[in-house]
Amino acid sequence: MKLFFFIIYSETTENDLQDLFEQHGTVKEVHLMMDKMTGKSRGFAFVTMGDATQGNAAMSALNGKELNGRALNVNEARPREDRPRPGGGGGGGRRPFAGNRR
Repeated sequence: MKLFFFIIYSETTENDLQDLFEQHGTVKEVHLMMDKMTGKSRGFAFVTMGDATQGNAAMSALNGKELNGRALNVNEARPREDRPRPGGGGGGGRRPFAGNRR
């Protein structure tokens, strides 16, 4: 079961999250989302637990719990939705060049 949570202190590490979630079952993966420009946490992460029972136990125990002075908001992760990109997408198709000159 994959969990999504946010409101993470910027100094929190993947090891901190691994230790926290291991108290509630097997942790298969931890992915702390980082800002490419600053290298700091973006304030949310994904944790994949061993199974749904362990995921539900972690969600129940940790939702609202404080970590580094901030209350966690833990939910089951949903699949990413296909969304159109801003600006109309990735191009494609033939368009006239230079004002349709011939």
